Amino acid sequence: MPAPSASELSKIHSPINRRKWIRFVSSAIAMTAMHGGPHLGSNHPLAGNCFASDGSIPKKKVAAIVTVYRKNSHADVLVGKILEGWQQDGGPGPALELASLYVDQFPDEDLSVKLAEKHGFRMCKTIRDAITLGGDEVAVDGVLSIGEHGEYPWNNLGQHLYPRKRFFEEITDTFANCNRVVPVFNDKHPGPEWKDAQWMYQRAKELQVPWMAGSSLPVSFRSPDANLTMGAKVEACVGIGYSGLDIYGIHTLEFLQSNLERRAGAESGVRSVESVPTTQIGRLLSEGIIDEHLMDQGLAVTNTDRASVLKNPPTDGAVFLIEYKDGLLVPVLMLPGLAQGIAVAIKPLGEASFATRVEEREKPYYPHFAYLLKGIETMIHTGRPAYPVERNMLTAGTLDRLLVSLREGSRKIATPDLEIAYHPVDYSYAPHLKLEGLR
Repeated sequence: MPAPSASELSKIHSPINRRKWIRFVSSAIAMTAMHGGPHLGSNHPLAGNCFASDGSIPKKKVAAIVTVYRKNSHADVLVGKILEGWQQDGGPGPALELASLYVDQFPDEDLSVKLAEKHGFRMCKTIRDAITLGGDEVAVDGVLSIGEHGEYPWNNLGQHLYPRKRFFEEITDTFANCNRVVPVFNDKHPGPEWKDAQWMYQRAKELQVPWMAGSSLPVSFRSPDANLTMGAKVEACVGIGYSGLDIYGIHTLEFLQSNLERRAGAESGVRSVESVPTTQIGRLLSEGIIDEHLMDQGLAVTNTDRASVLKNPPTDGAVFLIEYKDGLLVPVLMLPGLAQGIAVAIKPLGEASFATRVEEREKPYYPHFAYLLKGIETMIHTGRPAYPVERNMLTAGTLDRLLVSLREGSRKIATPDLEIAYHPVDYSYAPHLKLEGLR
């Protein structure tokens, strides 16, 4: 039985008997990242399309499940582009239509109620209602789960416990009850606690949910515009990050991984991790664990230098030491207050080293989220993730274990559960992805 097309997916509603449902999800396995199905790399015929520029392609209906919806929140800079265009100025946008919105918290600066009045989407009191639009069937073509911002507790590792697992559980419970799945995007990393991320991954596999997750930074602009050649061998690498170890550690690891996953051989995962204080940078340099030339290159593109780091190592930072299963050992310098951006410096075998910083532009209206939304749009129209969710599982688990190491006095932690193997795709980034009206 051939795998169903995206249009066929959109036609499958309840009632459907159990036998037909099993046949359907079995054939749909090729459409999910977690089972080795095809991905939409930059050479895919749909990957370069701006769906909104072609009137023959109807918009797909989506539900958004968000923690808060205030100006400049992740809900605003993602969902707002569905409502008001890539630049949120009323111009061209994705071929998506917001059908419904569930909001978990309503601060004084909430925008959602006024936006519902303006645009006419359904405001929902439950996640199930957002997905079924008040009926008994899944009535949307995709779901955006945005668990970022809002008043939620912290644990003793410094992780902000956003309700991403709860959101995903209620979304997938609705799918299971209605006997229909649609693609889901999970903003930032699953979890954030590793046990929750693992549960989400297994749940998605069980129900065969086309699932994407992750940061906007791997698809953002780079300065200078540089990328590791697909299949290149890597001699050494140094990562640079800034800000909080939880909130920006994940962005740093995602940008790092989006580069390193391109190295020779399929990604096989992480063997061990260790977090050490920034006061140990001098020792790590003298022992050759940190490549001094790569460190200097990475610091230069983030507007700092070695002397500043050694003189004033930030006490709220850390050095993440990540040992990949293929033997590559990567130090990641988290330097809040010193580094002015996120960067990687890489030495490919037999080639000159290079460093690149990922840009976090604010104008026009945080464009890196537009490029992230492009991948989400592609998945919802095709039923296939644009790139593997295993990258995000690997970064989520790596960050969690690194924070445990730091909490436990820099204990080196073996990570057999992070030996996550996957085949990366040659997916592009800004400005090489095409978005109508956005430059």
